[in-house]
Amino acid sequence: MNKDQTHGVKEQVKGKVNEVVGKVTGNKTQEVKGDIQQGVGKVQKAVGDAREQAKDDAKRH
Repeated sequence: MNKDQTHGVKEQVKGKVNEVVGKVTGNKTQEVKGDIQQGVGKVQKAVGDAREQAKDDAKRH
C-alpha cells in the first residue's frame, strides 16, 4: 500500500465518522462534510491504486 492509498482510506474513515456524528446530532453541515471527505478519500485511494498498478506493470515488463 502506498501513501495515497493509506491517506485515502483514512479520509474515508474520517468522513464516515463525521457523517454518522452529523446524523446523530442533526448537524447537516457535519453530515455533508463527512460525505465530501468520503468522496475525497475514494478519489485519493483510486489515485494510489493506479500508481500501484503502474508500478506493478513496470516491474512485469
